[in-house]
Amino acid sequence: MTATAYECLKVERHGPVGWLINDRPDQLNAMNARMRDELGLAWRELDDDPDVRVIVHTGEGRAFQTGVDVREIAEDGVGMERYRRSVEEFDLHFTAWHQQVWKPVITAVNGICAGGGFHWVADADIVIAAADAQFFDPHVSVGQVVSLEAIGLIRKMPAEAVMRMAFVGRHERMSAQRAYELGMVSEVVDPPDRLRERAQELAETIARNSPAAMAATKRALWGALEAGLTDACRAGARELVSLWGHPDQTEGPAAFAEKREPRWLPPTGGGGPGAAPA
Repeated sequence: MTATAYECLKVERHGPVGWLINDRPDQLNAMNARMRDELGLAWRELDDDPDVRVIVHTGEGRAFQTGVDVREIAEDGVGMERYRRSVEEFDLHFTAWHQQVWKPVITAVNGICAGGGFHWVADADIVIAAADAQFFDPHVSVGQVVSLEAIGLIRKMPAEAVMRMAFVGRHERMSAQRAYELGMVSEVVDPPDRLRERAQELAETIARNSPAAMAATKRALWGALEAGLTDACRAGARELVSLWGHPDQTEGPAAFAEKREPRWLPPTGGGGPGAAPA
């Protein structure tokens, strides 16, 4: 089922799975100012929908996402200045992490992922990629600094691999298989045209679990990336206890004992304490 119409995105629901699809295929899904604004709205729409338990993010055409629309930057007389205040104040809203989405998020990389496209690789909970996906970061090749995306990636994969991409720029591309070996992605889908089917399967598997428990789990695990070990464990303990007495804790064991699928309460959407900035 197709939901709200956007100019640069598609937002769909397929069972318990919400889909956010970059939809500027002729521009390799580069992010213009319109797409940036729509992303903030689309993440909130899907997180607030009680029928959506898991969100998949992918792209139309032969690219997942290729960063900021360089043509718009070059031709409209505004350039990078349109982003200055939001970046200086770290007031960003275009990834699930920026928008404090506490539902599980799968990024499904089709084709090219370049530059700013790594925002959604770094900020996803799970990343899978088509076998023909390619990764590279051309920032320094067009006179820009490699920063936020790479900082996010360093928590997922070896620092030297991130440094290599940062400094080689557009002159070298990483394959999906190499990305898997380095821990950037957790699964390579072959043949590539099964990517969406596989993402839906994985999302439906995850959606069988308690939405409340998954939201608290996500807050605990992402919070651990923001804190030292002791502080992270203390915060994790609070999330653990927060579900004690919740109906899903009774329903889970009952369904197991009765050999049936559990009847979870619907997710409540975003909000709640967590580590991600607004």
